[in-house]
Order: sequence, then C-alpha cells, then structure tokens
Amino acid sequence: MTREVAGLTRRAFLRAAAAGAVLGGLPALSGARAWGQKQGMEAKQMTQTKLPRWRGFNLLEMFFVASDGNWQEDDFRWMADWGFDFVRLPLCYTHWIEDDDPLKIAEAGLAKVDRAVELGRKYGLHVCVNFHRGPGYSVNRERQEPFNLWKDEAALEAFILHWTTFAERYKGIGGSEVSFNLINEPAAPVAEMTREDHERVVRATVKAIREVDPDRLIIADGVQWASVPCPELADLGIAQSCRAYAPGRISHYRAEWAGPDAMKWPEPVWPGIEEWGKTWDRSALEEFYRPWAELAAQGVGVHCGEGGAYNKTPHPVLLAWLRDVLDILKSHNIGYALWNLRGAFGILDSERSDVDYEDFHGHKLDRKLLELLLEF
Repeated sequence: MTREVAGLTRRAFLRAAAAGAVLGGLPALSGARAWGQKQGMEAKQMTQTKLPRWRGFNLLEMFFVASDGNWQEDDFRWMADWGFDFVRLPLCYTHWIEDDDPLKIAEAGLAKVDRAVELGRKYGLHVCVNFHRGPGYSVNRERQEPFNLWKDEAALEAFILHWTTFAERYKGIGGSEVSFNLINEPAAPVAEMTREDHERVVRATVKAIREVDPDRLIIADGVQWASVPCPELADLGIAQSCRAYAPGRISHYRAEWAGPDAMKWPEPVWPGIEEWGKTWDRSALEEFYRPWAELAAQGVGVHCGEGGAYNKTPHPVLLAWLRDVLDILKSHNIGYALWNLRGAFGILDSERSDVDYEDFHGHKLDRKLLELLLEF
C-alpha cells in the first residue's frame, strides 16, 4: 500500500518514470518479420520460470500495530475453494515483541503467525510471510521507528534476529509451502536509504537466514516501493517482488493516505488516463513491467506481491485496467496477490458504490472481480 516516505511518494517515482528516468523503451527493429521474430524470441526468454505462478490475496489481520491477529479460517478455505494457491501475510513486528523492545521476542505473538501458516498449509496455500513493518522501517506512518534499518546497525541486528527466529521456527517446512518476503516496499533511494544500503541489508539478512535454514525461499521487494527491480541481487538466488499499482491515478484514486492531491484527481478512465505528462494504456503498462521481465530473463524468480485499486475507482475502469495488468503479468508467467481479500481493494466487503454485490456467507462478494482474477 502506498505511504509517503522520506518526503517522496510512489507518485513521485512514477512521475519520474513516466518522464523516462526509470523505464526503458521498446527496441526499434526494422521490418515486420524481424520484429515478429524478435518479439517471439523475447517472449520466450523473458518468461519467469523460477517460481510457480502463484495467485492469491493479502490478509491483513496483523498488518497494523493495533491489529488483533485473529485470522479467519474461512478466508483460507474460500481462497482454496475458488482455486487460488497463495496467501501473503503483511505483518507488523510489534505484535511479537515485549515492552516495545525489538530484541525481546514474545511467544504469544509468534503463535498467532504460526496459526496463519498452519491454516495456509491446511488448505494447500503457499504462505508468504512478509514484514510490512520490520525493525527500523515501514511505509506505514502509524508508528515512528526508533532507528533506521538502512543506516543503524542496531536496527539491522534486530531485523536479523526476527528473521532468524522465523527461520528457526519454520525450518522443517519446505520452501514450496512457506517463503520469507523480507521487507515491504523499500522507498526511493535517497539519503535515508541508498541503493547500496538496501543491498547491504538484504545480503546480510539472506546470509543469516540461510545459516539457519539454507533452503528457505526468500523474496526481496524491489526499490521505489517495489516498482523497480534490483538486478544487483541476482546472484543471491532469491526471488523479487513487484507491484500492480501503476498508474497511481487509477489504483489510488481518492485514497485518503495518498495525499490531498489524490482527492482532486479527475475521475480515471482506461485506457487513456493522463498522468505525469504521459497517456497510460496497454503499451505503457508493458513498458512498466518490462524491467521485471528482463530480470526474469536473468533467471530470477518474480512475483507480484500486491496490486489492485481503491474502492473509489469506478468499477468498469478497475476491471478494464486490471485485465491488462493481469494479462501482461501472465504473459511473463508472473503470479499475483490482490491487496486485499476483504476490504477496500478486495473481492469481499469492498464498499464500492457501483457494484451489484452477491451475498456470500454474510459477506458482499464482487463476483465480476473474482471472475476476472480467476481468468488469470
């Protein structure tokens, strides 16, 4: 989810990207036949092959500091019944510490994570354990961290302690069942976190986890809030995670946390929304995901850990845009996890004003969105 970090936002990143600072262009080729041959070759080479194309949802029962950690078994059951095979758990580390001490780990909080892991295994869902807030960093500004993960050794020490605790706890469970997604959405590289800082933290944490559990599947989000891949980590043998939120004027239209400008954006359309001096359409999305396909071509596993649009985005626009997003991801064999299952981005209880909901065990089901997800 988008939050402002270090004076920058994902919107600021996408503005730069749209101007050409980040996203590469498509190759210029002469002759229709040569173009077709080149595209066919690239499509084969740029298909993600290291991970299954997992599809599923984020569950938020331990997402906020004030969350209760009471996972709903029905969520896991329904996902499996619909045919999904992946659940991501964005977690806040304060749920398993005592006295606000990041070096003092509490069993009761860990037991709540255990329950979600076991529910995932019970229903045949791959469980991705993610620190949405880890010691020293989160995109969510509900809590001020006492130190900086990217600069302070004390923060890195605590971060590694927490991950090695999970590594020890789950080392008897295979990587096909449980993965570790290190930290949600590292921000844009600035003074508070350079790209070198990010690489150092990831390498140190991966090394520590593997000393405990050599076979654990580890996933690192890209930088720029998981929008830009990190080829400098390709030699580590870990996977990387992207996002499905671009363009922001569709995914975060009238989202309160996206800043006051989001409340003034014109009602979005798809294709053809104008944002940051650029018209967004299918080809712009293909360009946006191209660096991730190129990363996959290097033999790196890629998965899309979050995506979707807030409930103020018109439903027909959401469906049309998300169809293009999912089709592009599928063309590269990249799986996804919708943010979220229940809530403003989800298929249940999203509180959209323009959806004819279907009653589903006392919940309001967005059948059209569910059917779209199942297509891909």
